[in-house]
Amino acid sequence: MLFIKQHIIFKNFFPAIIFYSLLTGCSSESNQQKQVFSFNLTEGVSTLDPAFAKSQATIWTSHQLYNTLVETDSNLNIVPSIAKSWDVNEERLLYTFHLRNDVVFHDNEAFENGKGRKLVAADVTYSLSRIMNRATASSGAWIFNNRVDSTAAFTAIDDTTFQLKLIRPFHPILGILTMPYCSIIPKEVVEKYGKDFRSHPCGTGPFQFGFWEEGQALVLHRNPNYWEKDRQGISLPYLDAVKISFLDSRATEFLAFQQGQLSFINDIDPSFKDEVLTKAGELRKDWQQKIVLNKHPYLNTEYLGVLVDDKNEAARNSPLHIKAVRQAINSSINRKKLMMYMRNSIGISAEGGFVPAGLPSRNAEMVKGYPYDPEKARRLLKEAGFENGKNMPSITLLTIPMYADIGSFVAKQLEETGIKVQVEVIQKSLLLEQTAKSKATFFRGSWIADYPDAENYMSMFYSKNPAPPNYTRYKNPAFDELYEEALLENNDSIRFRLYREMDQLVINDAPVVPLFYDMVIHLVNKNVHGIQTNALNLLELRWVKISDKQ
Repeated sequence: MLFIKQHIIFKNFFPAIIFYSLLTGCSSESNQQKQVFSFNLTEGVSTLDPAFAKSQATIWTSHQLYNTLVETDSNLNIVPSIAKSWDVNEERLLYTFHLRNDVVFHDNEAFENGKGRKLVAADVTYSLSRIMNRATASSGAWIFNNRVDSTAAFTAIDDTTFQLKLIRPFHPILGILTMPYCSIIPKEVVEKYGKDFRSHPCGTGPFQFGFWEEGQALVLHRNPNYWEKDRQGISLPYLDAVKISFLDSRATEFLAFQQGQLSFINDIDPSFKDEVLTKAGELRKDWQQKIVLNKHPYLNTEYLGVLVDDKNEAARNSPLHIKAVRQAINSSINRKKLMMYMRNSIGISAEGGFVPAGLPSRNAEMVKGYPYDPEKARRLLKEAGFENGKNMPSITLLTIPMYADIGSFVAKQLEETGIKVQVEVIQKSLLLEQTAKSKATFFRGSWIADYPDAENYMSMFYSKNPAPPNYTRYKNPAFDELYEEALLENNDSIRFRLYREMDQLVINDAPVVPLFYDMVIHLVNKNVHGIQTNALNLLELRWVKISDKQ
């Protein structure tokens, strides 16, 4: 067996960091012939248990280790994975999934002779039930709340047939089943390791666990028994290993990428943006021969939220409780200027609905939002009784360090139309606590889609939902009626129209100030081929190849 130990030392700009790569196999191949994809996760990884796949870092690692019943392709279509097909009854309550019979779990000591066994429908029942089990305390427990039948939610009919039963029709259920929370895992391994399953993962994904030095490095190896093949019948994945580092500085990460130590980076440290990108969001000439820039719409809306709860005293006493003031704020911000100068055009100005670009309902294009119109803003302020901002108390905007510059930009823009804003920068955890407890009347927020359906965004404004997701405490009976109608609608065109109508109500009432629809930006080394992106920003490595030369 070949044991290779790699030392990668980044000199001059930070203390030596050592990665250990275990690339095992009964071969005399040199390490140079191994295809190893390297990337960094600045926030680190806290667990490899998919029941807790909440952060992007955990989602990305889970996606390599596990499979779900269905998945999303690069165009956000729901496509087969472990389930090769599925049927839905006329009432849209019973989903029957027909499973592949050639999917096996990774080798593990919990199995007989340590060899991974075949996945069966009972594993799906166990995995999804485990998410709902209070003893698991999964951060994804909410995904099935008030959606699946409490007595017969999941049933294994036989080894290759699984059924899911809903309480009422809910079209986005297939999208929910693509989430890493719904990864299929074996009961034997979970029971063997208990809470230590977090560091002894076992799935059916394209890569299997190698080793994890927490805070230092995580290595995954190619799964030699992976079930999926490419169009030529070649087994996937092409890579031999995936190596993940945990450098906590984005600047250090960029320098490591610049030295060729990382295969790609997700986004770019703001201090390097102007060096690498033009204001139009393209690579500067001196970088065009070195790297590849991939950009793609990202299902993330960056926004400012307003607490509009009539029962909250702080909200009632704020000038923001007046709709015309909220509309004036929306009209005061030059979003195009913000994108160009603060973001190097990475993203799309949010002048449409709240739902971002990239979804088939096309809210971003078809809902009428707020283009920059300072004169309109002044008219609205006058209508609200604050002509030129006279007698209008100062408003506090809560934001986090990463977005302090955008907060300052917004404050300056609002000041030009007479709205005085004081920007208060606090830690993210405190901001989340303040918004959850209705203690923030004006706050910076972002909503990244959990699943590829506009309903996920509209759920933020359904009055029967708590915070999260309804951080603004928005309440509109007309909106609620449309939302409930959309949940029962099977026709895509009609449902998309309902989504747009809901979105327009929200935009008109202005409990939020959409700033921009985000964009995935990947900087990729030229020797990396086949990396794919989608609007969920999943890291898809099944089809990636590393060439010897750039």
